Amino acid sequence: MSELPGVGSFLSILGLRSIRAYIRRSHAIMMTAFFAIVYALGSMVVGSMLLLTPLSPPYYAEILWTGGAPAWNYPGVLIVQPWGVITLPFFATFAMIVVSTGVGIGMSVAVLLGIALVRNRRARAGQPATVGSVAGLTPAMIALVTLGACCSTTAAATAGVGLVGQVTGTTTNNLLVNNWFLGVFQMVVVWVALLAQELLLRIYGGLFGIASISGGPSTEGHEPRRADRKVVASAALRVGLLIGGVTWSLAMVASWTTVSPTTASPTLWFSWLVQHQLISIFAVVAALFPRGLGSAVEPRLGTLGVGILRGALLLGGLSLVVGVPPPFADGGAAGFANQLVAVLGGPSAWGASWPVFGPGPALYFNWGVQYLLLGGFAITAGLWPGRVLAFLRRSAVGASLEDGDIAFETGPPSPGIGPTELRIERAAMSGSADAANPGGGRAHT
Repeated sequence: MSELPGVGSFLSILGLRSIRAYIRRSHAIMMTAFFAIVYALGSMVVGSMLLLTPLSPPYYAEILWTGGAPAWNYPGVLIVQPWGVITLPFFATFAMIVVSTGVGIGMSVAVLLGIALVRNRRARAGQPATVGSVAGLTPAMIALVTLGACCSTTAAATAGVGLVGQVTGTTTNNLLVNNWFLGVFQMVVVWVALLAQELLLRIYGGLFGIASISGGPSTEGHEPRRADRKVVASAALRVGLLIGGVTWSLAMVASWTTVSPTTASPTLWFSWLVQHQLISIFAVVAALFPRGLGSAVEPRLGTLGVGILRGALLLGGLSLVVGVPPPFADGGAAGFANQLVAVLGGPSAWGASWPVFGPGPALYFNWGVQYLLLGGFAITAGLWPGRVLAFLRRSAVGASLEDGDIAFETGPPSPGIGPTELRIERAAMSGSADAANPGGGRAHT
């Protein structure tokens, strides 16, 4: 599902191969370790895993194999010394290591891209580098917002915990009791941010001297994309889908802190699998890989598999936006209309279903981004997948004209055409790449 020809397999993208190679070739491993250690220490202090205070004897260090609930804290390590206390619960420590490593990687890449930007004096080529350096800071910025949340053994990280609860539809107290979810949340969002950074390195690898690592085409000589209103709207939609998809997917996991999956009703499983995961995963993939998703779906619009996918997206989207009948609303599969009826004072016989939060920013984010945006996207993608994906591709690498699309030419160069010349092609709504490329050369989408 590569966004461009030759940028590597989907698994190599998930494994952040270009980021790791870029850091290794730049001899920035120690810088990565430094940023990771600094963030880990900050998380431990804010999350109360590290307490610096003078203590009296006895001093000891021991492994706690068991100690009661919660089970995810064991085995753990407890260290008591004259300078303070270190508490290392099992899952919280694991999450802290993963998140700190991600922050270290993201910060190192941001620094390296910033250096590349300073060295590159060409204004046009500097534009993608600027985007890349800002995106490089994204993992760190996301992690700093919820600093200490994955390590929180008390209410020390209340601000970060409250933010996580608001975007995933659960309460702060519930998250403090089930603090394993905080670690899951941070690991997922930091990894998604690194994934976006990986795509930037692969797309603009030529600007940073890593084209041979990423395998992607050089951007040397490419004209910068015109940021017209349609391109800006496409980019904004992709950002909204990414934010909504990640948080809405994690909202299912957050609900497991109150309802056990082993005892959940069929209605709840419909909500988890269709309303949450199907729509969220499709939205995230569409936001990150609009070209790859288009090349996988559009040529197969007449097949049974894609027909089932479109039907499921349409059903899930309608249930999120329009709502569901009263029996299903009571079972946990409520939509926007069901919650709106409850807020306006309607009875349960009308399908009213109370949201977790009252009127306020958390509820409006839940309604606007997770119910209406994701639900509306699922409906339109189910009805007109070609048009929706073509619109998302407007803000992908390259440029777009009208309903057209752009691909990199990878075939033998024609006279007067460089090997990295962009070829503009009309996007075929039927999904046929050949119909959009009548010139005979091989174009990739």
